[in-house]
Amino acid sequence: MAPAQLEVSLVAGALATIVVAAMYLPGVVRVFLIAQSAHWSLSYVGRPVVLLWVQPTPDYGDNIPDPRLADYGYDGGIAMVLHPVVFGLWVYAGLVVAYAVWSRLRGRDLAARPVPFAGDPEFTWTLVVLYALGTLGRLAAYATGTSGKAGELESPSPIINLVTIMATLGAVGLIVFYRNDSARTTMLVVGVLTAGELVWTAIVQSKTPIMGAALAIAVRFALTGWNRVKVIGILGITGVAIGGFGWLQSLKTDAASKAEAAQVDSQYPAIVHPFLSMLRRFDLLEAATDAWFAGPSSWLSPKDVAVHAFQSLIPTQLLGAEKFRSGEAWAEQVRGRSVDMSTVEVSLAEGNINEGYVLAGYLGVAIGVTVTFISLLLFTRALYSRYLAVAILGLSVIEVPVLFERGVLGTVEMLGKYLQAVVVAWLVYLIVGEYRRRVRELSGVPQPPGKTRTAQWV
Repeated sequence: MAPAQLEVSLVAGALATIVVAAMYLPGVVRVFLIAQSAHWSLSYVGRPVVLLWVQPTPDYGDNIPDPRLADYGYDGGIAMVLHPVVFGLWVYAGLVVAYAVWSRLRGRDLAARPVPFAGDPEFTWTLVVLYALGTLGRLAAYATGTSGKAGELESPSPIINLVTIMATLGAVGLIVFYRNDSARTTMLVVGVLTAGELVWTAIVQSKTPIMGAALAIAVRFALTGWNRVKVIGILGITGVAIGGFGWLQSLKTDAASKAEAAQVDSQYPAIVHPFLSMLRRFDLLEAATDAWFAGPSSWLSPKDVAVHAFQSLIPTQLLGAEKFRSGEAWAEQVRGRSVDMSTVEVSLAEGNINEGYVLAGYLGVAIGVTVTFISLLLFTRALYSRYLAVAILGLSVIEVPVLFERGVLGTVEMLGKYLQAVVVAWLVYLIVGEYRRRVRELSGVPQPPGKTRTAQWV
């Protein structure tokens, strides 16, 4: 067996171990673990397999063949850069197996716990308002050309960016928490929201919105219970998302661009053409290549990491300075060591394994995957929380793929970004609750018993 084939097999073995262990875990945590395995398999298995099979020549407009791997030789280069990945994924698989054994011995089923905000009328209408506001923001961003694109360092309009986040929270929240006695109405609501996220994913040329919607549907099924129809449904939605992404992208390109893209894709077998658009968005193998060429302990010091993580939680207005953006810094300081980035401006997904490797070698890899696993458990429990702020943060991690393609710094940056969205969501929740209370008073309907909105917040 060739060296690269061995490394890819070890990666596949670790991911299969995660999936098998996840099947012994109930509820949402199983969904997240399977989603992680699928996400990482596209980057660390799908891409290497295509590269080893096709041996493509690097070309402008095609990021699947990495020039560094092509120059080194795909077999030796892929085997080389996957060493830390194999180590990190097997450490992560060990954590998942240990947690599965501990959970089975403990005998407590988190999935059996009630979901306080599921079907809550005030929370549902709050999500509707957030989605409506966010959709208006999206329309304004598209009309003014400030919607941004995948990989940009920062949004052209921070205010519009914050408003569009509301659409993200509204869509994901409604998919997860909306309840209705009519199955037809529920399917219609979920279908419309998913279609909207698919359209937005094509507009911003990012996989995040539609992948978030698909993950939200899986989370919903985990909360309400799985059956054969739901399993078939989520697989069908995933297939439509993968195929529909490339199709929607083709609608936005002119004839010249299509001809150029066809020329680039001509070196790949026809069987992989439907997946090329998505494979180009799963770029963690590039980040692994960046990390290997940069070397261990070659980026930030532990003090720098602690300072940047702390500052990420403080609003820019209060901090009085520009925040550190790990994606931008990775492009300039890590990838820039082996790739000419002088004419390129992108913000990159570094991944927990790759970030850990350049921060502290294999010890950093172990720490990085451990933080990701702990974050997964905390965000999973957040969806069962009766506190508004915690539940909103649980929704945010469904849409933003920090558990899949970001490290410690990226996770903290996400928290700092969505804390502002949490405040907006809380204000909308209070306004909706007050409006509904006054409507009930005017109609003579008694106030329902239960905790106040203030109690739910604090």
